[in-house]
Amino acid sequence: MRADRLISLVLLLRRHDRLTADALARELQVSTRTVLRDIEALSAAGVPVYAERGRHGGFALLPGFRTEFTGLNHDEALALLAAGSGRGEHVFGLGQALASALRKVLDALPEGHRATASDAARRFLVEPETDLLSRRPVTDDVPGSAMIEVRRAVLAGRRLRIHYAATGRPPQWRTVDPIGLVTVRDRVYLLATRSGEDRTYRLSRVLAAEELPEAAQRPDRVDLDRIWRERSARFLGGDHITVLVRVDPARREELLDTAVSVRAEEPEPDGQLRLELTFQDARHAEWALWQLGTDAEALTPHALRISLRDRAAALAARYEDPA
Repeated sequence: MRADRLISLVLLLRRHDRLTADALARELQVSTRTVLRDIEALSAAGVPVYAERGRHGGFALLPGFRTEFTGLNHDEALALLAAGSGRGEHVFGLGQALASALRKVLDALPEGHRATASDAARRFLVEPETDLLSRRPVTDDVPGSAMIEVRRAVLAGRRLRIHYAATGRPPQWRTVDPIGLVTVRDRVYLLATRSGEDRTYRLSRVLAAEELPEAAQRPDRVDLDRIWRERSARFLGGDHITVLVRVDPARREELLDTAVSVRAEEPEPDGQLRLELTFQDARHAEWALWQLGTDAEALTPHALRISLRDRAAALAARYEDPA
């Protein structure tokens, strides 16, 4: 868009002091004629850009000129900078773009706002790499090439072919109509439809992706927040079993990888974690907790405790010393 290009042109001149039309064209990936038209537009809008003749000439801004986002107040700038101080590299694979955008925001703030917002943002830490129990959060590892293809298809409104590895199944190629991307606790999901049916794909399970030329079958307007709430409600409202568990923090991620969802989590005074989880059914819950041995304890439902106890008793009896 031309407005974005004009802003980029001004920021380039601020950063480099002076650039030729050819250099600006290369940076902006447009023709020299387009750059000259943009320079004229900036001058007409009151931006003090001028041309210097000679061997080392080019275009420059008058000394002391600054760009300002007149509608961006201190708290708005602080919100942007604080958000960027988190682990933005996991946001849909846009980490580098986020960092570049934040530098531009900081550069364009009025002098008084810039100093105070930058200092205040250092007082906020968003999503550190470890929590108070020194546990490192587990983030989805999405191949960069797959993320780029998925993101392009979502934004361009084109169909998408993904090589998807569902849990417990061999990877398969699927063609879907992408609707949008959602990130939840550093996990990214693709909301899509397949043959008209709602589908939700976890991006870390997409091994490869290919944007297709045909247009996706999807509505022009979308409310991702509403769609996510509806799909979450349907997902949790199925024939699942809710289990209250105490687990060793070291085995937390292993347990979460087998559960359907996490409804609540809180630390216990003795360092254990209390989790409220959902599983597909009682058999699924029993299998998941059995894998953790004594590192996990099912607190409810009572029937699950009984089945785990009987299973442990049967195993103990099998290995009882014959002597």
